[in-house]
Order: sequence, then C-alpha cells, then structure tokens
Amino acid sequence: MAAGDTVITIVGNLVDDPELRFTPTGQAVARFRIASTPRYMDRQSNEWKDGDSLFLTANVWRQAGENAAESLTRGTRVIVQGRLRQRTYETKEGDKRTVYEIEVDEIGPSLRHATAKVNKTRRNRPNTPPQDNPWENMPAEGQQANGQPVPAGATAGDEPDF
Repeated sequence: MAAGDTVITIVGNLVDDPELRFTPTGQAVARFRIASTPRYMDRQSNEWKDGDSLFLTANVWRQAGENAAESLTRGTRVIVQGRLRQRTYETKEGDKRTVYEIEVDEIGPSLRHATAKVNKTRRNRPNTPPQDNPWENMPAEGQQANGQPVPAGATAGDEPDF
C-alpha cells in the first residue's frame, strides 16, 4: 500500500455473483458489488431497524480474484478490506461521473451466521515441492531421511551424534 491510501473495511452482502474477467495481459480480476446496511435499536418501538444501505463496487485481482469468483455467490455475507479509490468517467452524453470503488486486498466470508471450509490453493512454482504439510515426507519408521535403514544398535528415536 502506498502512503496516503484510504484503507477501508466493510462488512456486507454480495449484491450479485462476482464477475471474473481477464485483462489483455492475462491478469484475473473479479468485480462485484457489496451492500452494507447498518442496524440500530429503535428505543421507541423497541425493534431493530435497518439504516441506509451503502453500495460499493469492489475489484479483487489475480489469484484472490479467481478464488473469490469460485467461492462467493450473491447474498454471501463477506468481510472486505481494501483501498478506497475514486474514478471519474464520461457518459455517452458527455456528462462526467465520479464513482468510489474498493481495490480489495483481503476478502472472506463472515462466519457470524455461517460456516466455511477453507481449501488452500497451490502456488505454481517450478521445481519447488509443496510445503503445505512438513510431515508429509518424513521417513518411515526404522529408516533414515535418505531412505537407508537405521544402523544396528540404534533406533530411529536416538539423538544424533554431534
């Protein structure tokens, strides 16, 4: 993040499914709208009421964008953190318009009223074995790390000779 960025965290519901697109250079970007509606207790009626909803468009890039498009759907309650951006454009009629959007840094489902199962994605790094489980490549009992049997008189649990 650059100095002076306006960082915002918003909790709300997706208004529509994330729309996944790719730039001409192949970068993935998922775009969606989020609605955040504050609730308050009306002391006179003793009821919870909805305040005015805030609607923002959000963009999430690269692998996170692909993950969001695959994982999230309309109506999902999410927590989004990112940088607030102002964008100005011109309509077909020549009128200038300004919109505020979020460039998403982090996104995930809210677990307040839901559950989620997280599946890690693998990064594509050539010649690098996956590092998800450090115990996955442990030698079998009675073998050394190089695959050779443990020498006679020693056990796999013995301390190394230093």
